[in-house]
Amino acid sequence: MRRLSALCLVICLPLMALAETAVPQSLPQVQLSFAPVVKAAAPAVVNIYATRIVQDRSSPFSGDPFFDQFFRDLGPVTPRVQNSLGSGVIVGADGIVVSNYHVVEQATDIRVVLTDRREYPAKVLLADQSVDLAVLQLQGATGLPALPLQDSDALQVGDLVLAIGNPFGVGQTVSSGIVSGLARSTLSVGDGRGYFIQTDAPINPGNSGGALVDMNGALIGINTAILTKGGGSNGIGFAIPSNLVSVVLKQARDGATRFQKPWAGVSGQEVDAAMAEAMDMPLPHGVVLTTLHSLSPFTAAGMKPGDVVIRLGAFDTNTPQEMMFRLNTLGVGATIPVSFLRGGQETTTTLTLAPPPDDPPRQETAITQDVALRGATLLRINPAVIAEYDLPADAKGVLVAKAEDIAASVGLAPGDLVQAINGVAVQTPGEALAVLNQGGRRWVLDIQRQGQMLRLRFRL
Repeated sequence: MRRLSALCLVICLPLMALAETAVPQSLPQVQLSFAPVVKAAAPAVVNIYATRIVQDRSSPFSGDPFFDQFFRDLGPVTPRVQNSLGSGVIVGADGIVVSNYHVVEQATDIRVVLTDRREYPAKVLLADQSVDLAVLQLQGATGLPALPLQDSDALQVGDLVLAIGNPFGVGQTVSSGIVSGLARSTLSVGDGRGYFIQTDAPINPGNSGGALVDMNGALIGINTAILTKGGGSNGIGFAIPSNLVSVVLKQARDGATRFQKPWAGVSGQEVDAAMAEAMDMPLPHGVVLTTLHSLSPFTAAGMKPGDVVIRLGAFDTNTPQEMMFRLNTLGVGATIPVSFLRGGQETTTTLTLAPPPDDPPRQETAITQDVALRGATLLRINPAVIAEYDLPADAKGVLVAKAEDIAASVGLAPGDLVQAINGVAVQTPGEALAVLNQGGRRWVLDIQRQGQMLRLRFRL
């Protein structure tokens, strides 16, 4: 009995001590406040005021709904000043600011206002629509508060985060939430092939370009988009991971004006349950390669269609968007191991990342002659064009870079791939122009638009 009592005392004493330390002794001990984090991070989040000149085209029958629907695009062009508001994050004490591309797109004048009301003019160092990021330099700024960048790969679902920005222009606002998801990719942001952090911290118009910070006050993402039905936050917001921001920043400091991404030169799709069963995989995972360009670094590494990429470096890969994100964060010049499945066997090879080659040399032709596609600008396809316009790795034909005048009126649109004209295959602007110069009234264009084959028929 004495031994039992002693044992009970030994066991209970730590529990009693734990209970005593767990009981709050005062009101401040039961209060949770993000104030210290906000105090450290908020001064580095700025307001961005951008001015741009937009061209409005008015109908000669302005005010008449019936005629407007037919003649809206035939009236004179009138320039108009448009102002926009967004947010940005200071990431360098020397005045380097990161924001979204769409915040400063085509801006002719940019002003940045800090929380202490200091105001600086800014110039764009780097702007890239494909990743929806822009890097600005504040003129004459030194000794500014700046946010450090945290490793976004260390994030986990459930981590607490704060979103800081200027929603609706009401002034700097802070909202809290958690990381709701990682590797989100089905968004119409940038080139539509992004890789985002999802959060339920409210993000509203004006928050674009603002900071998503962790509980240490470090930058883990740039707020960029929301899913909404009414224009406000529904608790589904998205941020560009800081690891991608870091690579873009480095390139901007090195003098780049656009983000130079490694070229994959492949097309692929995620492995679903049916594909996994057909390939005798225990679980669906990885990205199956469907096409590879002959000059692709994956081709150079010995890979071929049907291979399933399961790992790039230290990271598992399950979607094409995730694969491209990993390549982008590794950067041009990196050499990494890539693991893939072929015939059920795992193999590892080495992949060297490089920019897309401009080979064969780029050819761009603006059609000004009085021919069937007058007003079109055609581009010869090569790996650099494939990467720039986000085309399939096996793209064929000539690319429509611009479509105006007759080209637009017959239904041609920028991004179309013209593969044949009146049954004659074309691979260069010169070949296309030679067919057009033959003249005629009836025309048939075989084109590829967003992955779909179309046939345009028209008469002149």
